[in-house]
Amino acid sequence: MDRPPTPEDLELVGRQLGRPARGVVAIARDCPYGYPQVTVNHPLHREGNAFEVFPTLFWLTCPFLSEEVSRLESAGWVRRLEARLAEDPELAARYARTHEEYKRERLALLSPEEGRFLRARGAWEAVKTGVAGLRNPRRVKCLHAQLAHFLARGDNPIGALVAQLLPVLHCPPSAVRCKAYFL
Repeated sequence: MDRPPTPEDLELVGRQLGRPARGVVAIARDCPYGYPQVTVNHPLHREGNAFEVFPTLFWLTCPFLSEEVSRLESAGWVRRLEARLAEDPELAARYARTHEEYKRERLALLSPEEGRFLRARGAWEAVKTGVAGLRNPRRVKCLHAQLAHFLARGDNPIGALVAQLLPVLHCPPSAVRCKAYFL
């Protein structure tokens, strides 16, 4: 269940990411130690007429998981999972449904005024994307975004496969980095 972010959450997420947290509308999942692991992000970052469409709805903030998933990406798992999609029609159909549900949830966060703003600037299509900002449900792209979506909502077959590839879904008690951010 999503929860509103506290000021402490936003400070920690900024430290986890190494940059200020922007557009975080909720914490979708905490790790067993109580630190944010996945955020929900508003699809539009706007300051006056300047704007940026944020590429993904869910963001993996846990430094431990981010490193573990980076190892999978470096080992070629994006390509391998795309090959599985090409070989398994049932997996591909489930993944395509996941993209459509993701897109609906993402668009639901936009106000009517924000929708008009994006359409007026020719940027509406940029926000109508699936997991990891993808338009093509035969692609996988970012395993971080796939895992974040799975951890937040549970209905992402590629994210579930990524989770299965990991030895654990949180850091061991002896290696909790996030608590050090507040010392």
